[in-house]
Amino acid sequence: MGGPVIDVAVGSDIGKRYSANFDVTYLRAQPLLAVVADGMGDGPGSAAAGRTAVEMFVDHVARAEDPGPDTYRAAVAAADAQVNRIGQELRSLAGCTLTAMVATPHGYSIVQIGDSRVYRLRDGLLELLTTDHTMAWLGAVHGWYPFDSQQAAAARYHLTRYVGRGGAPEPDVLSVTLRPGDRYLLCSDGVSEQVGYDDLRIFLGRNAAAQAIVTDLLKACDRAGGNDNASVIVLRVD
Repeated sequence: MGGPVIDVAVGSDIGKRYSANFDVTYLRAQPLLAVVADGMGDGPGSAAAGRTAVEMFVDHVARAEDPGPDTYRAAVAAADAQVNRIGQELRSLAGCTLTAMVATPHGYSIVQIGDSRVYRLRDGLLELLTTDHTMAWLGAVHGWYPFDSQQAAAARYHLTRYVGRGGAPEPDVLSVTLRPGDRYLLCSDGVSEQVGYDDLRIFLGRNAAAQAIVTDLLKACDRAGGNDNASVIVLRVD
């Protein structure tokens, strides 16, 4: 268990817009357990949601002898119920995204709810492996409005699934393989909204340590304006 990951690193930056960082990250290198959560809004419910979701997800995975889709769905459902209760107690918005990559005895799983993302660079091709659970994504896929329109910009903030929505929303669960030369990137939307596709591909394609790539990506977010909290986990595979 653990697989061929040889280099993994995490980093997060507050940016210039907010007075606090509402992203939450967790990284265990062996066996791999990497998590990025992005709180919704900038209030106490946002901070509590991210912490709660990550803690509960990590706890469920750590206690499972053989973690799998049922484990991940149960973890997200439990976190959703708890974050929902926090929102009711605070009488304010409490919610967050959660994106994770988990090593199991059978391979690697990606768990996704919300609009944080997982990218993979393989053989020079950068692919987005996850789907944004937003009305903007649905609108782009179905042609409801141009992707760079004002409608699309507003729809990016309308999440269709997230932790704290209520009703035990289910995460997407994907199985992936790790091959020599692969680069995986988990990130909050503060990264994907500020660093373009071509730049992401260039950063991930560099022959550099994972920590150096993380540092460069966060600097790029700052140069782009630092308009959001930005969090990054990078995996390099031998």
